[in-house]
Amino acid sequence: MELQAQLTARGVIGPELGAEGDRQSHELLAQQLAAARPGDAVLSEEGDDDYSRLNAERVWVIDPLDGTEQYCWPPRVDWAVHVALVIDHRPVAGAVALPALGRVFSTADPPPMPERRDGPVRMVVSRKRVTQKAHAVAVALDAEITPLGSAGAKAMAVVSGEADMYVHTGGQYEWDSCAPVAVAESAGFATSRINGSPLLYNQADCYLPDLVICRPELANPILRALHG
Repeated sequence: MELQAQLTARGVIGPELGAEGDRQSHELLAQQLAAARPGDAVLSEEGDDDYSRLNAERVWVIDPLDGTEQYCWPPRVDWAVHVALVIDHRPVAGAVALPALGRVFSTADPPPMPERRDGPVRMVVSRKRVTQKAHAVAVALDAEITPLGSAGAKAMAVVSGEADMYVHTGGQYEWDSCAPVAVAESAGFATSRINGSPLLYNQADCYLPDLVICRPELANPILRALHG
């Protein structure tokens, strides 16, 4: 947030702001991880991948700026920073920061799962479009739909109780979901691919196009709606 304010004060805005935010955030996180965990591998959206991580026991999967499009245009707040540790293809620790809101969600201190509010279930989806499968879930569960920007912002809306489910089928990569999934699982939420299989990370192909993050009682109804 401080970096964004410094850049906009100099008149940097739009795509240039996003590019600079991506670059500087990546450099900062990479430097800190190299200093604190020099033996670990790193997979970053903004870094070069030499695939040495595939032979590493510990791999940090990071998205230095998730929701660059939203970051480009203050005062948008639905962007995030993701950091997660993967061991044996599963996220074992992670944090999602929402700097514009001054919030950090972490596996070190998982938030308690809030009670579900009365009324229709609430579903967060991409701002750009609601995919056919996501729409089918919304119809089947008679859900209220709320569009948000970054994957981290959508996932943390579920974790914080502002939404009940996040269903995505439009294409993502490991860094988009790894930290959000780590945090959501640590707080007791259900996570999976849309076929019900676990979300696995540090794969040779980083493309991980779909996910479900939801309250546990909604997992089976969502999967039935996806494949009904």
